[in-house]
Amino acid sequence: MSNDRQIRLAAFDWLEEQVALKGDVLPRDLLAKGFDFNGQQIRFVSPQGIFKPEAMEYPLSITTVFGGPYDDSFDDDGLLSYRYRGTDPNHRDNRGLDYAMLNSLPLVYLHGVAKGRYLAVWPVYIVGSDPSNLTFTVAVDDKRTILRPENISAEDRSAPRKYITAVVRQRLHQRGFRERVLRAYSEQCAVCKLKHSELLDAAHIIGDSEERGDPVVTNGISLCKLHHAAFDKFFIGITPDYEVHVREDILNESDGPMLQHGLKERHGQRLIVPRSIASRPDRERLEVRYKRFRAAQ
Repeated sequence: MSNDRQIRLAAFDWLEEQVALKGDVLPRDLLAKGFDFNGQQIRFVSPQGIFKPEAMEYPLSITTVFGGPYDDSFDDDGLLSYRYRGTDPNHRDNRGLDYAMLNSLPLVYLHGVAKGRYLAVWPVYIVGSDPSNLTFTVAVDDKRTILRPENISAEDRSAPRKYITAVVRQRLHQRGFRERVLRAYSEQCAVCKLKHSELLDAAHIIGDSEERGDPVVTNGISLCKLHHAAFDKFFIGITPDYEVHVREDILNESDGPMLQHGLKERHGQRLIVPRSIASRPDRERLEVRYKRFRAAQ
């Protein structure tokens, strides 16, 4: 096994460990530090979007920076269009991705969902190159392909890759929404002030499959797992004036300290809202949602 492949596999294993510990959105500082491989530091990011660690022969990762200069986007086929570095197709970074395409090398894709925060996706493969438009086409694939020899035709791989890439595209929207909402609420639960981000969610006021269910901060509330579930199941409701109400039958229950302190004592308290008025929950959406809560009484 070549040194490049050994490092590539070790990089995927390291990412798997980090995602298990921290979730699939990772801080840039962690990715910039990377991990040690036989005395060599393997990093995942640099100021350039296409990145090859010094210890490797070919690129390991491609990055889309949040709010960056490149308009990386999904094309009509549902695959990612990724910009070349610069305007010279023969730049060494662009040639490196051409090699990755010709040799089916698995890469890591890091998509910035907020400043300094990246959704880590792997393996991705370069499946097309268009020098005239300075773009590569990128597809996400099943992780089992990392170790399996490339013995399936491009035609047979096309459909599953499109499906997996579409799933990742949805994750990008969801994680971006979560990061923006949690940041607006200073990464704490708006009901109980819990600050452990691993236990926080961005709860939709209006569901994302509904009209006005847009993934905007004003349609979200930062809630811990308990209060998110309680909000979704109408155990609690939030008035348009940002007051937390607990359902009457829950108030009348007796079921230990969790119910007492976690829910019942929250009745009548004020919701903790972002400092920025523009980021606070939309009152009209809250009114729609609160009517549903009242109907569930």
